[in-house]
Amino acid sequence: MKDRDRKKAGLYVRVSTAEQRTDAQETELRNYANRRGWTIYKVYADKMSGASTKRPALDELHADCRKGKISVVLVWKFDRYARSLRTLVTGLDEFRRLGIDFASCTEAIDTSLPSGELAYQIFGAVAQFERSLIGERTRAGLAEARRKGQRLGRKPLKELSRDDIQAIRQERRMRGTSFKRLAQMFGVSVWTAFYSCKGLKA
Repeated sequence: MKDRDRKKAGLYVRVSTAEQRTDAQETELRNYANRRGWTIYKVYADKMSGASTKRPALDELHADCRKGKISVVLVWKFDRYARSLRTLVTGLDEFRRLGIDFASCTEAIDTSLPSGELAYQIFGAVAQFERSLIGERTRAGLAEARRKGQRLGRKPLKELSRDDIQAIRQERRMRGTSFKRLAQMFGVSVWTAFYSCKGLKA
């Protein structure tokens, strides 16, 4: 196989400060890439502290993927690449859109193989299931809040008294003051000023 026909692999490794070294991961990834006949484009390595969420090497990997420099992303385990299912699925969706394969060498997942399409479908189905559950919980929570008479949405800038509403209506009727100006004068939103004057004849 000519070099230009070989897949260009981006190898991503991540360790915590407790692990210190990436050598073991890199060795397995290089061996896997060699067995598959891939050219290793670059090794991207992040060393994470306990509190840090920044992963500059991963950001660089994604940037190179978008530039077309990489045709397959290879990791040691899923949890080296993503810290949550949602992050994993989002990454896989982007790779799929870019035409880039993804492989985890210790978990028998390689989307460059015929069985890899199944992995995409499974992860996509799980992500859709998670979104459905979140949507159901949100709707149930809103329904329960309404049942208890709780106010939904943002708290208004100001609660208007009956006298405030009469003053707004009078200002609108007598002077034709704009709703924007009324909102500024009474410390409410434009919508509240408009709603207070609802049904008022010009």
